[in-house]
Amino acid sequence: MTSEEKIKKLVEEKLNKKIKSLSSLSGGCISNAYRITSADGKDYFFKFNDSASNDMFVTEANGLKELAKADAIRIPEVLFFSENFILTEYISTGNKKRDFFEEFGKNFAKMHNYSSDRFGFFEDNYIGSNPQINIPEENEKTNWVNFYFNKRILYQLQLAEKLNNSTSELRKLVSGLEDKIEDIICSSEEKPSLLHGDLWNGNYMVDDNGYAVLIDPAVYYGHREADLGMTKLFGGFSSEFYKAYNESFPLKDGYDYRENIYKLYHVLNHLNLFGGGYYSQAIRLIKFYI
Repeated sequence: MTSEEKIKKLVEEKLNKKIKSLSSLSGGCISNAYRITSADGKDYFFKFNDSASNDMFVTEANGLKELAKADAIRIPEVLFFSENFILTEYISTGNKKRDFFEEFGKNFAKMHNYSSDRFGFFEDNYIGSNPQINIPEENEKTNWVNFYFNKRILYQLQLAEKLNNSTSELRKLVSGLEDKIEDIICSSEEKPSLLHGDLWNGNYMVDDNGYAVLIDPAVYYGHREADLGMTKLFGGFSSEFYKAYNESFPLKDGYDYRENIYKLYHVLNHLNLFGGGYYSQAIRLIKFYI
């Protein structure tokens, strides 16, 4: 039996309906993705990877379900999932409506208003293919500075050590950052917001009504500035997005100064995913504060 025949059989069992066709979709760098059409004409999205980490699709499904709780931005409905696949509704793509980014920014602010009483999440998940550590220690549950430094910056440094991506220069700069990070962040204290965790241009799509849809999350509850920092990393979104966001949920003074501290986590993660090309950028971000 071919892999496509196995997928067809699996989905038929899960949906309890016959599958008419399945077609491969491009764009995934970690898993194989398919558009599946049932005999009654309904489409589904199926992502599959036999060699994925055992809980990668489980944590993706849980992240999507958590984002849906905010009822702020369209999230693909999760139908079934297991250790090696996830099956969701299929969302047809379209063109951005005229005020796409204003609407997106306003709704992103609404999502960030959905909050928790502690930082982190009930499970660890993934940022790309690297682990993202979300379960807080006692002194991190309600202390964002501790959570962010230990579970984001320090963890990535430790991963860099294991992967031989670190240097004495990087270790020294992160040590210096630890001494300053409370002064950098503490004035911005807020309640923990629901975060997408990895939002850039590649992790949202536009549905056939012209609205944003969030995909491929790395969900946890954290400071909302961390989500916004990631959006700025690869060129950023339009100015209308940030203007509408800030009008809906105003940021505290000094956000521009703190932006680089939140970019740093993702640059270190990219260093550990893709290698040395991100090293100099990580160094520059830390030196901005030291």
